[in-house]
Amino acid sequence: MLKKAIYFSPLGLIISCIQNVVKVFTTPFMVYGYWNSPTKSLRRFTRVSSSVIFVDKKNINISENCWIWHYSILDGSNNIEIEEGVQIGAWVGIFTHSSHAAIRLHGKNYINIDSDKRVGYSRGPVKIGAYSFIGAGACILPGVVIGKGSLIGAGAVVSKSVPEFSIVHGNPAKVVGSSLDIDKKFFDSPEIQNSYFDDIIIKRYLAGDRFDKI
Repeated sequence: MLKKAIYFSPLGLIISCIQNVVKVFTTPFMVYGYWNSPTKSLRRFTRVSSSVIFVDKKNINISENCWIWHYSILDGSNNIEIEEGVQIGAWVGIFTHSSHAAIRLHGKNYINIDSDKRVGYSRGPVKIGAYSFIGAGACILPGVVIGKGSLIGAGAVVSKSVPEFSIVHGNPAKVVGSSLDIDKKFFDSPEIQNSYFDDIIIKRYLAGDRFDKI
């Protein structure tokens, strides 16, 4: 409690600034407080490892209450949006461009061609919906939208968009279930009814929807 009291006080801002400086000289650790370049605002309750690599950080919009663990890489060259409450494990790659075809098609001329003129050059923004979980070692490819409340398994290679509340495993990744099947077991608890991230889902449950068909 004392730790939270200090962090949520004005002193917490000073601690966050110190951490951001110290991270350059030490082993990876979680930095409390993230400066979000697109909105030019501090995400005070977002925590990002000092070892996370950002490419084109100005195009990476991270919301509040997010967590990004060690040694992940976020390629913002074609925009990344991470909504509130998303948790991202270690060694995760989120990519918004790929030259996997263009490098063969253009051969040695590849380096001399502007990226927007390269044939076969793949690009697309990535969006990760609120309170989704991305497991360690997962790879999210260009153009993918992950619906809110989804659970992406460790090591999954996600090349296609997935609906809200999806459970996704494998390479290539496939939807294998719904996170609502996990969550609804706890919906009778008043505590969970008051804390669950999606008010609409709770209202539907209280109205009699048991999500037998999702």
